Amino acid sequence: MMYEQQQFQQPMLKMDMRKKMERMSKSIEEEKLEMLDLSGMSLESLPSPSINLATICKLNLSNNNLQNIPESLTARLLNLMVLDVHSNQLRSLPNSIGCLSKLKILNISGNLMESLPKTIQNCRALEELNANFNKLSQLPDTIGFELINLKKLSVNSNKLIFLPRTTSHLTALRILDARLNCLRSLPEDLENLINLETLNVSQNFQYLDSLPYSIGLLLSLVELDISYNKIKSLPDSIGCLKKLQKLSVEGNPLTSPPPLVVEQGLHAVKEYLCQKMNDGYQSPTKKKSWVGKLVKYSTFNGYVRSGARERDQEREAFIMPEYRTMDGLASPRYMGMFSPRRLFSPRTYFSN
Repeated sequence: MMYEQQQFQQPMLKMDMRKKMERMSKSIEEEKLEMLDLSGMSLESLPSPSINLATICKLNLSNNNLQNIPESLTARLLNLMVLDVHSNQLRSLPNSIGCLSKLKILNISGNLMESLPKTIQNCRALEELNANFNKLSQLPDTIGFELINLKKLSVNSNKLIFLPRTTSHLTALRILDARLNCLRSLPEDLENLINLETLNVSQNFQYLDSLPYSIGLLLSLVELDISYNKIKSLPDSIGCLKKLQKLSVEGNPLTSPPPLVVEQGLHAVKEYLCQKMNDGYQSPTKKKSWVGKLVKYSTFNGYVRSGARERDQEREAFIMPEYRTMDGLASPRYMGMFSPRRLFSPRTYFSN
């Protein structure tokens, strides 16, 4: 028995040793990587590199007068993890940007770009994309399918009319900053953004006049800024955002909640929206609402109480004295069953 145990342990020891050797060689390789800083040198074109481009892990070309980045240059930056080209005169990125499989941070702010190459979706290690202060009118349609590690997306001060539908597939996203654009709407199915903590869509001025009901499914949301838009009514579902600590709504022609409620602070706004949700559920002409469906499938921690009058009329009232969370609605079990398009669509807001 002891001999068999030794035989079993020997391959395990060899495997551990192999892993340690791999880690050591990897750390040695990382030590050889270099950082190249060519910022603030008034460069109009890039000089021929005197070092092996594959050894560069961080490249800073910011604050120059560059109008383009050669395709051949980008293709050879095989170990690049940080690329900073902010404050140049770039009108586009090279298609070879997709070769940067290890790229984690990309800063292209303060340029003249009107679009991003579709190949950017191949930068699957990307965690932070800063494209502020450009002339972007759209983002690649498929950007959300591949950038599964993206945690921060900053596209403020552009000309974006909408965000791609695939934005809702950025499940690792924590910060989305799309202020100072021309957004007319947000993607309907936001429930997949389960890690989103900050959402800023302020200052889209006369363009953005409504929010999707699925905004109430952003269970990790801490800060929501929708100030200086044309929004007249907040979705009732916002009352269910348990972690929300900051809500900025100034500069909107809000009627629901009314200004008197807004002045009382976030807690008052949540209570108002939850009460409005309850009133909609109790309405005789609107027998069932999406709230009722959430209660049925235990995604809403409220309770149902029936009085004599209600029993006679075969009605039930959903009571929610405090704002409650919709925990579990974004879980894999219910994801397909409860699409906001079905639950929160104006056409199916109440079903018979």
